[in-house]
Amino acid sequence: MDTDTRTTRYPALPIPADALARLRVSDDAGLTRTPHTATDGGDPLRCCLRPSLPGERIALVTYAPLRRWAAATGAEPGAYDEQGPVFVHADSCEGPAPSTGHPFARPGALRVLRRYDAGGRIVGGRLLELPDAADEALDDAFADAFADPAVALVHVRAVEYGCFQFEVRRPAP
Repeated sequence: MDTDTRTTRYPALPIPADALARLRVSDDAGLTRTPHTATDGGDPLRCCLRPSLPGERIALVTYAPLRRWAAATGAEPGAYDEQGPVFVHADSCEGPAPSTGHPFARPGALRVLRRYDAGGRIVGGRLLELPDAADEALDDAFADAFADPAVALVHVRAVEYGCFQFEVRRPAP
């Protein structure tokens, strides 16, 4: 993660605890996953927004982040309802520790930032190779996204595997 100690203007949201509880039983593809022990560590955990540590029990589950948001807001994402693989702790965890930066912001990583409107439809996107000042670049990309009044939230995904990384919602006025 970027070593910049300033506070980000756009906080990253982990997978909500109630969704995690359900995903650990049956994921969004309707499958039961078998937890395993992280050997090397480094898997991006979406429950606490940090890399796994060697020896932690983790699971790779299918997650549909837009579907969960739409259920809470009444949106109808239709064909934009993507699902994909994410790592989570196999058992409940304490969630993210306070942070001053964005999770998984490794310089050189390729990220796609998908913009969604209040109806759950894609209204734009941006490909971003994270520079050394990754937190600043992400904040600038979020500012650009939310300059469009139609954008309600942004999903950050890893380009290499398409994995959902985290969500940022429009800041309150």
